[in-house]
Amino acid sequence: MFLLAAAGLVSGRRVTSHWSRADQLAREHPELIVDCDPIFIRDGRVWTSAGVTAGMDLALALVDEDLGRDVALAVARELVLFLRRPGSQSQFSVPLWSSQPSTSPIRAVVSAIHADPGGRHTIGDLAGHARMSPRQLQRRFTSEIGISPGGYVERARIEAARRALAQGADPLESIARRCGFGTGETLRRVFHKHLGVSPSDYRNRFRSPWEE
Repeated sequence: MFLLAAAGLVSGRRVTSHWSRADQLAREHPELIVDCDPIFIRDGRVWTSAGVTAGMDLALALVDEDLGRDVALAVARELVLFLRRPGSQSQFSVPLWSSQPSTSPIRAVVSAIHADPGGRHTIGDLAGHARMSPRQLQRRFTSEIGISPGGYVERARIEAARRALAQGADPLESIARRCGFGTGETLRRVFHKHLGVSPSDYRNRFRSPWEE
């Protein structure tokens, strides 16, 4: 990405790069619109990705664009890859903003949250998965993961809502209920608090044109 920018081949384009280099890219090349959230971006005829594995997703998107989904699926199967993470998927998904659990009880809690982000996840429910008291879980979870159980649940739900907004056209109220926010108004408040945008603005900004 830095070479393309230095050669003047992407001036004025919206591009992405690995999150750890995005600030440097934006600082050195103010003529670019650097967005470090998506794993890959298409701006006109220019495609950019956030890293090596994201480049695989971008390559599958190119095959899909040129030859169709069936061919892209065949390529993905041959390479033993998922078909495919959308470009709008965030680089900052749950595994990136949290530490990984180091003990089986906390792994069980994390797995339960990700299996159904919109499900019932009170501290009592989560403590049951860990076979601990709520107080023990609160202490152990925060120590291992670096965030409270409640905070983790909220972020997992935000990530689920982000994927739903970027990948489909379901109504906001439906997404809010499915992802555990209850109402569209609650989802809007959470998005403004954590992302600084409304769910509708997020969808308009990050939904890829080939997914419409």
